[in-house]
Amino acid sequence: MRLYAAVAVSGFRRHATYRVATVAGVFTNTVFGFIVAYTYIALWNERPHLGGYDQAQALTFVWIGQALLSAASLIGGGFQEELQERIRSGDIAVDLYRPADLQGWWLAADLGRAAFQLLGRGVVPLTVGALAFELALPDDALTWLWFLLSVSVGLVVGFALRYLVALCSFWLLDGSGVGMLSALLCMFFSGTLLPLNVFPGAFGEVARALPWAALLQVPADVLLGRHHGAGLVRALAFQVGWAVLLLAAGRLLQRAATRKVVVQGG
Repeated sequence: MRLYAAVAVSGFRRHATYRVATVAGVFTNTVFGFIVAYTYIALWNERPHLGGYDQAQALTFVWIGQALLSAASLIGGGFQEELQERIRSGDIAVDLYRPADLQGWWLAADLGRAAFQLLGRGVVPLTVGALAFELALPDDALTWLWFLLSVSVGLVVGFALRYLVALCSFWLLDGSGVGMLSALLCMFFSGTLLPLNVFPGAFGEVARALPWAALLQVPADVLLGRHHGAGLVRALAFQVGWAVLLLAAGRLLQRAATRKVVVQGG
């Protein structure tokens, strides 16, 4: 565990060195947050209780999304492109020789990256949003703690999804197409564009049951206080269930990919 903790710290420090990029990212997230916020205001003026949210809750959802945009890689990014390039170039063979599990190594590194992005690019946009708009942020610390727990599990789900996508490069000459498709699915089904509660009928039920909902929709609803008691337990269990399932799928795909590398002499 000390090794993976060191990898996570290294991932945090690595991204902390890009200060200009962080400032630019904060500015971009904040500006984009204002654009989306005013779009939501226009929409909620027409439909005051769309998706079961009032306007303050809808605006809170917007700024939570901006706070998690980079940490959860809601529009792509993170370790995925780097791992795909290492597979394409053959450098993955060096990774496989390390005295550490490949999936565990990249998970630790990505969690370190996500921790920095949450602090470096998440806190400021949410604070600016709270100052500029009337948000429905909770007053009690316990709700914030549940929110952070939900975010943490959501980050693991996001990693597991992108890890599966990255491993596809073992069988594809160019994994960028799968990566782009994954990013589009994440943007739509995580709630980045619109809260999933807005989607009607069976389509909405399916959207809320998919793993991408664990990245933004569930944490946002936890912070908004829409899950209480048994409902909160079910929401967290939903996230943990997808995390375990997807990590297990990644383990199986990794095992198949490792056999492929060995057979090919990589």
